[in-house]
Amino acid sequence: MVGGGFVHSSQNDRSQQGLDWRAPTARSGGNLGGYGFASKNNSGTGNGNGSSGGGAGLGNMNSFFGGKKNRDLPVYKDKPYFKPRRTGPNRTASRVVYAVVACFMMMLLYVFWGGWGSPAAVGPVGETGENLWKWIQTFDAEDEPASSKKVDWEERREKVKDVFTIRYDEYKPVSKKGRNMVEGGMGWTIVDALDTMILMNLTSRVQHARHWIHNSLRYDQNHDVNTFETTIRAPGEDLYIEKAADLADRLLGAFESPSGVPYASINLNTSLGIPSHADGGASSTAEATTVQLEFKYLAKLTGEAEYWEIVEHVMEVVDNQQAEDGLLPIFIYADKGEFRGRNIRLGSRGDSYYEYLIKQYLQTSEGEPIYKEMWDEALTGISKHLITYTKNGRMAVLAERPDGLDHSLLPKMDHLVCFMPGTIALGATHGQLLSKARQSSSWSRRQDEEILLARELMKTCWATYLATTTGLAPEITYFKTDSTPLMLSDVYPDSALFLPPRSSKDSSYTPEELDLISASLEDKDVWKSDIEIHAQDTHNLQRPETVESLFYMYRITGDKQYREWGWQMFKSFVKHTAVVEKVSPGDHEGDDSNQRIIDSSHDADDQSHASYRVVGFTSLSNANIDPPMKRDNMESFWMAETLKYFYLLFSDRDFIPVEDVVFNTEAHIFPRFKVGGDLKTGWSRKPRE
Repeated sequence: MVGGGFVHSSQNDRSQQGLDWRAPTARSGGNLGGYGFASKNNSGTGNGNGSSGGGAGLGNMNSFFGGKKNRDLPVYKDKPYFKPRRTGPNRTASRVVYAVVACFMMMLLYVFWGGWGSPAAVGPVGETGENLWKWIQTFDAEDEPASSKKVDWEERREKVKDVFTIRYDEYKPVSKKGRNMVEGGMGWTIVDALDTMILMNLTSRVQHARHWIHNSLRYDQNHDVNTFETTIRAPGEDLYIEKAADLADRLLGAFESPSGVPYASINLNTSLGIPSHADGGASSTAEATTVQLEFKYLAKLTGEAEYWEIVEHVMEVVDNQQAEDGLLPIFIYADKGEFRGRNIRLGSRGDSYYEYLIKQYLQTSEGEPIYKEMWDEALTGISKHLITYTKNGRMAVLAERPDGLDHSLLPKMDHLVCFMPGTIALGATHGQLLSKARQSSSWSRRQDEEILLARELMKTCWATYLATTTGLAPEITYFKTDSTPLMLSDVYPDSALFLPPRSSKDSSYTPEELDLISASLEDKDVWKSDIEIHAQDTHNLQRPETVESLFYMYRITGDKQYREWGWQMFKSFVKHTAVVEKVSPGDHEGDDSNQRIIDSSHDADDQSHASYRVVGFTSLSNANIDPPMKRDNMESFWMAETLKYFYLLFSDRDFIPVEDVVFNTEAHIFPRFKVGGDLKTGWSRKPRE
């Protein structure tokens, strides 16, 4: 996972190696730090952000991701390739893979903010922060129906960039302090947000990040880190393969368990895997099965099949447990390779296992049908056991079975579950525009029902935003259902979702748009009565899952309502999570002596003798009161995922075409490629009992 899916090396590196190694895109002047993505506007936007034009200028990026879908990627092994440290007599080769993914993202974010330690490293806010504050004051006046005016989506996309450029592994935007996860920092935020900077054409910041990564990033800290979190956040780039290899060399020790299932954590200095200190020592099922895209891509780039085999083995171990209807308990023992407990959910600790089933299939250009089979089986299980409907509004709920499939249903959805609408639509169409996908001879009734389910769940996820005072969803939402929950099988007893895809195909089938059964969102009194938000669940961490699904749903269906929902959501984030400073006349940038934080949700009492500016964005402790309670914390996924998906949602459809790429669970972009040689499925499923 090099460079968030960007595999170009710098021109200087290649010339020094005396090789003619070119990615399949044309290079031109004004490239983004060696990525080969030319900008159409090198004059800058004049906003003080150090940007060079908008994302629309990255024409060559689309050439790289689009075009020849099943291209053979350049293989890093074609270059003089150093031997990974875990290769050879001591079998020390395998650790390179894990490191590569984690390395690049973490490095880049550090640089973007110029260091984690001192408040002075926050960087200037200036005119952009003041303009954002003024814009927030116009929100009420903007609340006219979208149909009554022409929408400038390019202008809206630029607003996302403005928010991104307002200001640590973890950053505290209220107190203006950073906190390192390890001594010296891991560049967690800067690495995670690097490809967002590239998409937005923030050239100078990308250059700054590359410089810091090259000169300052180290991964030899004697500290334990989460195996999964480090992998998904840190892709690398060709220029940094040695740093990536160093980190991977350390991370792959997590896989050295008796079963091959990775331990929950690993010590970076000793490269020893560490069982979880909770949950009986078991690893999260989602975390153990959500490193496959990253390792497989690294195997493709390096030509080292061992990386591929290590993570494929995890999938084999998991599938050999033969979980009922493809629904897995949320914990698995690394030592035994067996599940712990019977808790079934698609929220925390379960979610991305299902996401990576269909994405592994798409990553290899549909060359590994075993993962499509597993995805279809799981979606059938979800439809059969977990989809229920609310009591009054009949909104679809993807519920939980805490004690197993033969026990009671819990009508609860983590915000994390809201990745599913988009993922279901992606699985049905493989990223194609729906109208085009329906022209395929293989289109079936089942796929139309999958799209219907995606629409219903998308509507439910959006309703959790509309249900709160701030318009921002809680971390967890509960729903009222009938005493005997109404299941999908009760509403659609003959649903094709209960049949394997091959059994639901019918050459005489005519595609059709199926009607939603849920109440209109305009009938708020009806559907809102079904929503319960508990006091301990009102926090909002600026999570990306709902806007992620809005992005997929808009790109796939072409329905403009998903874009409009996203715009409303974006404005709610800006209005309620912005950290705003009051600046008295004579104050200077970086001088905190006469500055104070005010509430961004309401107009300031006195604006005659002071100005105001947005200086950051923060998570909320309570999103169901106005003004909300701020948490003084900004997670790296706010920049790496949430803002990236807003930016892409407001972009033209041909900007990073969904049918040509795969996004990992941290929204880093990988091109699709073909399997071949040693890089192919090395296992088969056991017969189902």
